[in-house]
Amino acid sequence: MRKPSPYLWFIAPAVIVILAVIVFPWAFTLWMSLFEWRIGSKATFVGLTNYTDLIGNRRFLESVAHTLIFTAAAVAAPLVLGTAAALVFHQKFFARGLLRAAFVLPMMATPVAIALVWTMMFHPQQGVLNYLLSLVGIGPSEWVYSPRLAIACLVMVDVWQWTPLVMLIVLGGLASLPTESFEAAHMEGASRWQTLRHVTLPLLMPFVLVAAVVRMIDALKTFDTIYVITQGGPGTASETINIYLYLQAFSFFQIGKASAVVVVFFVLVIALSWLLFWLRERSKYYE
Repeated sequence: MRKPSPYLWFIAPAVIVILAVIVFPWAFTLWMSLFEWRIGSKATFVGLTNYTDLIGNRRFLESVAHTLIFTAAAVAAPLVLGTAAALVFHQKFFARGLLRAAFVLPMMATPVAIALVWTMMFHPQQGVLNYLLSLVGIGPSEWVYSPRLAIACLVMVDVWQWTPLVMLIVLGGLASLPTESFEAAHMEGASRWQTLRHVTLPLLMPFVLVAAVVRMIDALKTFDTIYVITQGGPGTASETINIYLYLQAFSFFQIGKASAVVVVFFVLVIALSWLLFWLRERSKYYE
């Protein structure tokens, strides 16, 4: 029988940390999702009842829809704006470094601080946004206090903060692109637009998809900004899965139901991440 390698002892601490920090919490969450467990009362095994209840729970389904809408918009807009900004900042012009630094400043602030500032800006009576609208003859808006506009306003805040991250990722991709393709396009007499469309963007696609994965995961788990600005309101107009989960666990103290929501949310994140990685593998850069 082959003796175990002595080097296994070197990875033992890492394995223990992974088991304690990642594997055990997930296993415990999955176990709790099978129980009807309210804080202060005895846990009762109910099997998959918590999951079947979610299927017929209109408020939960609405929170899933809000999450998907918010995530789609909060990923698509920064990808377009961040890629455009990267293409601009990749060029050489006066004060490029200073403008780059100014562009990434929103990413440096904490989400709660940003949420508080935007909350004041969104105020219907005293907010600066309605004041700016009045300067161009447009009437005041309710912003996050309107059920129709709440999610759009939250997307605007998220896009403002995280577009610089996409720009940095794509900018790194631009710096690593092979020059041969551009030289060949120049020799063929391709215009700037043709080079951008048929050379630059296809080569950048893997980096754009990496940025999409990062932004998607971050947008899906957005909690602090939404909670500080709207707390899921008005009513439940901006209630995402994270807000719904928080209320189930810490307002209604339904630990079993909240655990089931966590499991469903985890499956959703894995599925969407797999889809984006699959698209990345099929990008033209690897063909």
